[in-house]
Amino acid sequence: MKRAVSISLGSSKRDKRVEIELLGEKVLIERIGTDGDREKAARLFRELDGKVDAFGVGGADLATVVEGKVYPLYSVLPLVRDVRHTPYTDGAGLKNTLEYRLAAFIDRHLGDYIAQHGGKKALITVGIDRWGMTKSFVDAGYETVFGDFMFGLGLPIPVRSIRGLKIMAALFMPIVGRFPFEWLYPTGAKQEQRVPKWEKYYRWATVIAGDCHYIKRHLPEHLPGKIIATNTTTEADIALFRRVGIKYVVTSTPRLDGRSFGTNMMEAALIAVAGKGRPLTTDELNALIDELGLEPQLLEL
Repeated sequence: MKRAVSISLGSSKRDKRVEIELLGEKVLIERIGTDGDREKAARLFRELDGKVDAFGVGGADLATVVEGKVYPLYSVLPLVRDVRHTPYTDGAGLKNTLEYRLAAFIDRHLGDYIAQHGGKKALITVGIDRWGMTKSFVDAGYETVFGDFMFGLGLPIPVRSIRGLKIMAALFMPIVGRFPFEWLYPTGAKQEQRVPKWEKYYRWATVIAGDCHYIKRHLPEHLPGKIIATNTTTEADIALFRRVGIKYVVTSTPRLDGRSFGTNMMEAALIAVAGKGRPLTTDELNALIDELGLEPQLLEL
């Protein structure tokens, strides 16, 4: 049996192990949260190096990729400083392949609902973080608001075009990439905190898209009829969305045993089953996605 392990800076309350079958081969996928403890995460990567088939780097990104331009996040890179044998991924490959299919999937399944409930308007919490998702909604003709300044830096500055987002990345990411990752993204216990904010933009949008922690971080108390497009969701996340009135949740990765896993976990599983001992190229990922019939999943609440 293949084994893929996601070691995450996120909360250990979200840990899960599931055995799945891909291409006729069993794969054990396991998520281990370290509650924001970087050294514990680095130690686990070191101890499991060479003992598992693939690693996911969870709860953090090693870099952001905007139109092929790579902006390293220097505070995260030390997590994998001692990995020598096991291939690893932060999920960037699936963010730019599987997540690019997200808007088309939503239009195919919920197009009539969207037309009747506000039209093609999307709030993307942090567009730089998920470039495939960003391009997906832009290319599908959605009017978009990117909340990178709001959700990432706490500044009340919406970005309303992909050109503006690219300019922002070019100007700020070389600097922001050297910030402690905790300044940019909730880790550990902070993932459980929610402070409603930016309600105007949540209410404007028909689809609220992005990383689940960013979406929950400032989620209003009442948001009836909206569509959430995201990645990792637990049963508790779904309960929260149901409580505030969300109508549909679309996850870019499949729901397995009651929850969906992050792109880093699912990409690690694909790397494990491919057996090449290295990360997969974009073409290889797209071929596997097609062969496995992977597509986003729709949940009506």
